[in-house]
Order: sequence, then structure tokens, then C-alpha cells
Amino acid sequence: MEAILVDCVQSSLRHFMCRNAIFMCERLCAEFPSETNMQLLAACYLQNNQAYAAYHILKGTQMAQSRYLFALSCFQMDLLNEAEMALSQTNDPTSEVPNGAAGQYLLGLIYRYTDRKKSAVHHFNQALSLDPLLWAAYEELCILGAADEAASVFNEAASLCVQKKHEHHGSQSQILAASTEDHNVVSNKSFVSEDASPRQLRHMHSNSLREFSGNYNGVIASGGVTSQSLGSGPANNAFCNTPSPMASQISGLAPPPVCRNAQQNGVHPSAPSGDNSMRSTVNSNVQPPRRKFVDEGKLRKISGRLFSDSGPRRNSRLAGESASNTSSNASVASGNGTSNSSKFLGSSKLSSMTLRSMTTRKSQPWSSENIDEGVRDVCDDSRLNIPTVSPSGDCITLEQDRSNKCPVGTNMSGPNLLSGALEILELLRTLGEGFRLLCLYRCQDALDIYNKLPHKHYNTGWVLSQIGKAYFEMVDYLEADRAFSLARLTSPYSLEGLDVHSTVLYHLKEDMKLSYLAQELISTDKLAPQSWCAMGNCYSSQKDHETALRNFQRAVQLNSRFAYAHTLCGHEYVAVEDFENGIKSYQSALRVDSRHYNAWYGLGMVYLRQEKFEFSEHHFRMALQINPHSSVIMSYLGTTLHALKKNEEALEMMEKAILADKKNPLPMYQKANILVSMEKFDAALEVLEELKEHAPRESSVYALMGKIYKRHNIHDKAMLHFGLALDLRPSATDVATIKAAIEKLHVPDELEDSL
Repeated sequence: MEAILVDCVQSSLRHFMCRNAIFMCERLCAEFPSETNMQLLAACYLQNNQAYAAYHILKGTQMAQSRYLFALSCFQMDLLNEAEMALSQTNDPTSEVPNGAAGQYLLGLIYRYTDRKKSAVHHFNQALSLDPLLWAAYEELCILGAADEAASVFNEAASLCVQKKHEHHGSQSQILAASTEDHNVVSNKSFVSEDASPRQLRHMHSNSLREFSGNYNGVIASGGVTSQSLGSGPANNAFCNTPSPMASQISGLAPPPVCRNAQQNGVHPSAPSGDNSMRSTVNSNVQPPRRKFVDEGKLRKISGRLFSDSGPRRNSRLAGESASNTSSNASVASGNGTSNSSKFLGSSKLSSMTLRSMTTRKSQPWSSENIDEGVRDVCDDSRLNIPTVSPSGDCITLEQDRSNKCPVGTNMSGPNLLSGALEILELLRTLGEGFRLLCLYRCQDALDIYNKLPHKHYNTGWVLSQIGKAYFEMVDYLEADRAFSLARLTSPYSLEGLDVHSTVLYHLKEDMKLSYLAQELISTDKLAPQSWCAMGNCYSSQKDHETALRNFQRAVQLNSRFAYAHTLCGHEYVAVEDFENGIKSYQSALRVDSRHYNAWYGLGMVYLRQEKFEFSEHHFRMALQINPHSSVIMSYLGTTLHALKKNEEALEMMEKAILADKKNPLPMYQKANILVSMEKFDAALEVLEELKEHAPRESSVYALMGKIYKRHNIHDKAMLHFGLALDLRPSATDVATIKAAIEKLHVPDELEDSL
């Protein structure tokens, strides 16, 4: 009876029938109340996104697998202290972390979200040493800025580790197969316990059910976390332990099917990836996008805002410059101060928005290859070790079962195994190094690495979204839009990076495309924070800050660990001048991710507007330390230094900002402002004349030139430039300031200062 119920539960889970699995597993636990069966019931609840039920079932249990599943449920419920106690067993320092690499990874996440970076890094490294294919652990190290070069992680030693693990599983499979032959139950070609009918299973186990119930320790882990069998050795013996502790955010994730329907010639039929998630959960807080706001009313006498047509939240360059750049097909991005001559996302190169051809692409990075969404879980089809019952009474995991059902032509031992491991690790080296460089904001270097990927891996949603983020950080919004559009075309089911894409469209002022994207994401997944971030951006672009704030708060409610959603809330609070709540939102973002430079930047802007210049300088320096290539951060740090009367240091910072991004007019304008305050009028005019070439329709530039000419008593030129500034339709505040300057045109500066 027990074996039949276990098989029924497993079959229900394999067919995505969680409610039936829960019901039948409750019958199993009522009839046979063992801890291993309770583990299976808890796993059913975790599969059904009911972590609270698993929590109550496993509370107080002591078996290693029980502790792991209990910690997983605690993590999903944000009970991080209890999760840590379950995994680390503080009262027993000699106890090992359960579930090997998966347990180490989960413990690393717990330390990360409790702001213990050093311990988190240690456990992520431990997870990688146990399972070199645990990509998620390396990804977390990159996000923390503590990852080693990918070549030193996914090396030959890692390939030997992979080979050893798989050979171990191969030998286990042979032993299980031999045991099966001894019992004369299945043929030597197919070892599939579930092929037997429930009646046959009952007959096979009529004399050994009690023994089985005591030895059974295999259990399905939720959200892609591999399980272990009692007889499978250490917990870390699973070949591909790739856990996803954020399983509560994944809709309907279920075990991948056993490869029973593989073709007889040894070739797997085309099938969807084992990861059936509608969204990616690991990278939702990885690379936070850049949203700038500029309010120059308290910094200059002439211009109330640096840009008349941009909001006071997230401007990254002089007003209108982003919009004007949308029509340009320039192929040079200098976010890192380097020429990006290899970028070909222009309309002439990608007009049909189709995947690039299979031809050689030495000078065409947008014809280079990319990686599938499933790269995070390289062994996606073996993440869930679903236990089945062998006729001998032993527990067989899905992974072991699968190894016996794969095509006969597949050789999974010897040279072929080592060759396969080397190929996988070579791919991970390229992906890992690109992601590591992107997390360090070395965007051009990351793009160069991604361009080395094979075609079939380059043209996949995850890689294209990473490329979109790289262009976004380089403030090349047009190219970022095209990259994200390609990613959306390639993987319409994935929400990876689409919160960033919505911000790109916000900067490009593509209101119609932004509205369409937001509605599409909401219809795809209403429970994804990316969907509500896109919706909030849509309302924010319409200056409906109250509605935008509600949407961003909904994103926070759905995932409190989504740092960017907290930052967006901060931007909306600042837009309505609610600085207190804005500061709280930015601080919440930093509690989730201390390397989220956007929150440091946002705090710097708040303190700058409040004229708390010392605080502002500190936060801008923290942001610049994380992202040392941002021209915008350098510009505002220079502005703050100028406000602190550190003019020479401010000028030096402005020069660095100009070199970092020669297309960004903001540091040139601020440099001219500093030179004016130092009464170096001729030098300021030279800078402004050059700036007119980059931003010919900026009223602030002409207004400042008018002020300089007035100081030189060249009234006709002053009047001309004031008039040009008014013709460019500045903001109402700027209009009032410029008109006041015109009225006092013939008043001496000394007298004007005394008025």
C-alpha cells in the first residue's frame, strides 16, 4: 500500500497535479506516519507554493533532508533566522550543512539577505566547490562583487569533479539495474519502476513494505532543488544540484519528464526546457537600471532645471538629448570611455528584428551567438530527483531513473563524459566572465566577452537581456531597446530584464511602446514584480506619480527582495518631494542589495536637493565606488564638491566625467558653471560653445552664456542669448528667471547683488 501511494504521489507531481499529490500524500502519512513520508508531503506543498504548510509539517524534525526543506520553507516565508538555525545547527557545530551544494547555496542566500557578505561569499564558494555546475552560486558571487575570474572557477579541476560525480551516479545506476535483473522484474534495456502497474508493485513488495518505509529517504524538493537518497552517499552527490530557493515566486514549476520518449536512435526529441517558469528569479535584483533626476533650481541662478523637458528624477544627460538620440544610428557608445566600434544594432543591421544568420561574424557582434535561458540550470532536466521504487525495495531518484531510460546510443562514461563536462565548463567560463564584468560595470568588456559565444547560445533571451543591460548602463538607450526587443522576440515567456527595458523606454519617451509592454507583461504574469515596475514606469512617464507609486509598491509587495522596486518607489516619493519616505525606500533597497548603486545615487540626489552637501558627497562616492564608469554619478559628485567650495577637485571630477562619456553634455555644463563661479569667464564660454554643438536646443546653455556676456557688459550678446533661451521653451521656473535677468540687464552686478 505504501509503495502504491508513493508512486501515485510521484506520478501526480510529474503531471503537475499538485492538489491530487497533496491529498494522496496526506493518506500516505496517515497510514504510514514516518518522517520520510512527511518530507514528501512537505515537498508537495512546496511544489504548490504553500511554504507555510511545509513549515508546520517539518518544524522540529531532525533528518538532514527535513532540515533542508524546512529551511527552504522558512526562506520563502522570510524567516531567515529559523532557516539559518535549521541549516547550520548552531547547537551542534560538527553537523554538516544538509543537501551538499544546494544547502550551501541556500545558506549563502540567507547570509546575503542578513547583510553578512563575508559568510555569504564563503558558502557560495563552498557550493561551487561541491558542484561546479551550480551557476546560481557564481551568479550570486558576481552580484556581490566577490566572484573570481570565471576561468579559475570553471577549470579542469571542475571538469574532473563533474566527471567523478557523474561516474558515481553511473555506477549506482548499474548496481540498481543489476538488482533489478536479479528480481526478474524489468528487462536489461529499461529500468523503469513506474512502468509496473500498482497491482504488480503491491505483489513485488508485499513482504518488504516495512523495510522500505524505514529506508526510503528520497523526496521531491520544491522549485528545482535536488533531493537525496539514503543510500546515495553524501548529500552533495547529486550531479546537478541547482536549487532555486525562490520557488514561491515561480508559477507551476514541476519536475521535468523522464526521457522515456527519447527516439530510438539516441537523439532526444525537441522538448521544452526543464525550467517551465514564466520568469527568471535569480537576476531580478542583479543589475539595477539607472534612473536619474535633475533639479537645478537650487544650484544655479539662471536655470531652474538643467533640462526643461526632463523630469526631476532620473535624467542621465542634458534634456532632450536622449530623445534626439533615438533617431540617430550612431554606432559608438562610450559609457566606459571606449569606442564600441563593433556594435551593429542600427536599424540598417536589424531592421527586421529577426535572429541573425549563421554566417561568420568577426566584425558583427549582433550576429554572434548566445545562450539559452536555461543556462542558469545547466542540468535542468535532472534538477528534481523524483524518487521511484525499485523492485528490490530501494529508492530510485528521477535522476537515476532517467539515466537508465536515456537512449542506448548515449555513452555517459569515460572520454565522452569528460569531453561533455569540458564543453559545458567552457561555455560557463564565457557566460560567467561576461556576467562578472557586467556586475562590475565594465560594460564594453562584458559585450566583448558575450560576442565570443556560439551562435545558438548568443541568440537566447538571457544573453540578449544581459547585452541590453550593458548598453543601458552605457547610456545607449537605442541599442538597449533593440537588444531587449530581440530578447523578447526570442523568449516571449521570459520576464528577465524587462523592468530595465521599461526604464529604457521611459528615457526614450516611447510612451506607446512602454504602455504596450506594460500591458503585455501584466497579461503574461500578474505576480511578477517586473510587470508592475513596467506599469509604474508607464504612469510615471505620464507624470501620474501617485498611481506610479502604487504600482511600484505592488512590485515590492510581490517580492520584498527586489531592490529595484524599492528604488523606483524612492524616485516617485522624491518626484512629489516626499523626501523622508524617499530616503526610507532607498535604504530598503540597500538592505536588500548593498551594491545597488542606484539607491546610493538616489540618496545623494535627495541630500543635494536638501543642501546637505556632506551627506550628498558621501553617498555619491559610495555609488561611484560601485560603478566607477558612470559619467552621471561623476557629474553630480562634482556638483556637490563645487557646493562644498572644493572647486579644483570639482573641476577634476568633471573632466573625468567628460572623458567617461563624451556624449553626455551634463558634465560640460556643470564644468562651465564652476568656471563661472571662479570668474574664469573666457574658459567657461569656450566650454559652452563646444556644448552648443552637442546640445543645440538646451535653453540652460544659452541662459548661462547670456549671464556671462552680461558680466562682460556685452549687453547685445547677452540679450541675444537670453532671447534664444526663451525661444527654446524652457520650464516656467526658467522662464521667470531669464525674464528677471533681462529686466536687470543694465543693472551693474554689484548693485544687483545688493538688491
